Amino acid sequence: MKRGSVVRPVLESKLLVGNPLGDPTDRVTPVYLPPSYDDSPSRRYPLILAIVGFTGTGRMYLNEDWFEPNLPERIDTLIDSGEMNEAIVVMPDASTRYGGSQYIDSTATGPYGRYTGEEVIGWADREFRTIPQREARGVFGKSSGGYGSFRMAVDFPDVFTAFACHSGDSAFEYCYLPEIPHCLRYLWHKNMTPKRFLDTYKTITERTGDYMALMNELAMASCYSPNADSETGFDLPFELASGTFRDDVWERWLAHDPVRMIPQRLDALKQMALIYLDCGTKDEWFLDVGTRWMASLMRENGLEVVHEEFDSGHMSIQFRYNRSLPLISKALAPPEG
Repeated sequence: MKRGSVVRPVLESKLLVGNPLGDPTDRVTPVYLPPSYDDSPSRRYPLILAIVGFTGTGRMYLNEDWFEPNLPERIDTLIDSGEMNEAIVVMPDASTRYGGSQYIDSTATGPYGRYTGEEVIGWADREFRTIPQREARGVFGKSSGGYGSFRMAVDFPDVFTAFACHSGDSAFEYCYLPEIPHCLRYLWHKNMTPKRFLDTYKTITERTGDYMALMNELAMASCYSPNADSETGFDLPFELASGTFRDDVWERWLAHDPVRMIPQRLDALKQMALIYLDCGTKDEWFLDVGTRWMASLMRENGLEVVHEEFDSGHMSIQFRYNRSLPLISKALAPPEG
């Protein structure tokens, strides 16, 4: 089997300069180049964006796993079998100090939506032999990366034509609300404010379930409910002292929920050549419920969607890429030349 290659160039972002968290603007951005890339210097290829979940960077797709092939190895096998056309696969880094950006613009974190959907794509088109057309671009990811894939499709329909959302954040009442009592208990028991936690969380070695719930909720708040006048730069959907729920902040979160966005973004979704959704039926955050809700809304509004469920939880579901990548590849314009 002839294998592709991986390069690890640094993308020097202009959009991320001056971001509120002081996060790096130079990002290592792995790129998979297909097997014929070096031998066919006049050939151009479709581009697939591979985005990762919370606390991840694109480099995680290169990690070696005893049980599963990493992403380049998986793509090599799919291309060799004929299930997938050759493609350039870009693995960007849109992480933040808080763990993730949800691939959207926020005054609390930075313009990570435009960074991912515009700057990374423009950079890849300049540096590699892509086919610089929306008909030749797709995006996929899992968890927050699945959510980000949906956002790329609805926020940048002039850039992408196909997306796959694996276990993406959706139906926020089901996936986020249950974590709020855990956040409150952690902050109360530790006598800690959200600001103090964010200033010290990397030094805390006891990373319990409550710790991770708080980490996630704070990161989501930085994306969904930014507020430059707040001590942390964002609002939380609860009052720390009393635990009182804040409906006004929660409504801002819901404005980013895919099940609320779908009816408002039908024009963008109708431009997609492929909409792929899947989730495990044992997902610990009940994202299978949100995914099924998304698929139902799409079908009610006349959209064609591939929706699949499988017997698994949220973790270690990379094997599902064997299903989505061939579908994305076949939905894109084929290599040219």
